[in-house]
Amino acid sequence: MEARESWAALAAGGVAGVCVDLILFPLDTVKTRLQSPQGFRKAGGFRGIYAGVPSTAIGSFPNAAAFFITYENVKSVLPHGSSSYLSPATHMVAASLGEVVACLIRVPSEVVKQRAQVSPSSSTLRILSHTLYHEGIQGLYRGYKSTVLREIPFSLVQFPLWESLKDLWSWKQGHVVDSWQSAVCGAFAGGFAAAVTTPLDVAKTRIMLAKAGSSNARGNVLAALGGIWRTQGLSGLFAGVVPRMAAISLGGFIFLGTYEKTRQLLL
Repeated sequence: MEARESWAALAAGGVAGVCVDLILFPLDTVKTRLQSPQGFRKAGGFRGIYAGVPSTAIGSFPNAAAFFITYENVKSVLPHGSSSYLSPATHMVAASLGEVVACLIRVPSEVVKQRAQVSPSSSTLRILSHTLYHEGIQGLYRGYKSTVLREIPFSLVQFPLWESLKDLWSWKQGHVVDSWQSAVCGAFAGGFAAAVTTPLDVAKTRIMLAKAGSSNARGNVLAALGGIWRTQGLSGLFAGVVPRMAAISLGGFIFLGTYEKTRQLLL
C-alpha cells in the first residue's frame, strides 16, 4: 500500500469517526443508560444527554484512523477482489486486526464516556481523574477484552457484508458504487451486525460500569452474560437493541459513506 493511500485511509477514517460519533452521541447515551445496572431513569434518563462527549471528541479521530489504516494495509497484502473466493476472509481478517489496534485507543475513551453518561452530574475530567486515582491506568482499560470480543464478531459480520453489498450493487449497475450507495450498504450491514452482537455490547457496558472489586469488574464476559441472563433473561441481553441498531445503521451510513467520499477526494 502506497504512502498516499495510507494517509488517505488515516485521514478519511478519522473524519468519518468524528462525524458519526458526535452526530449520534445522544442515541449512544440512551443505549448506555438502558444497559446500565441501575436502570434508565437512575442512570439519568433523558437528562444530560451529551454527558461524556469530550471523551468521545478526543478519542474519535485517532480511534477511527487507527482502524482504517490497519484495515486498508492488511487488506492490501492479503488476497482480495470480487473474483477471489478468499475475499470475505480477507475482509474479516483485516477488520478484526483493525479492531484490535483501534481498541487500544477506543477503550479508555469508552470507559470515561460511559461512566460520564450514567453520572451526568460529574464532569469528564473528574471521572478520568477518579478512575486513575482509584484504579490506575488499568482502570482505563477495564473492558478491553470484552470490547474486542464485541468488536471482532461485529466486524466479521459488518465488513464482509458491506463489501459484498457494494460488489453486488456495482455488478448490477455496471460501475463502481457512488459514496451514497456505499453509505446505504453500510447502514444495512451495520444495523444487522448491531442486532446480532447486542448481548456482547450489554456485557461490555456492565463490565465497564461495574464497581471496582465486584465480580463484573474482573472482565469475564461469559460470567457477565450469565448474570444478565439469570436476572433479566432475554430482554436483559438485548437491552438497548433498538437505539443501538438505529445508531449503528445511521452510523454505518454516515461513517462508511463519509469514509468513501473523503478517501476519493484525497486520492
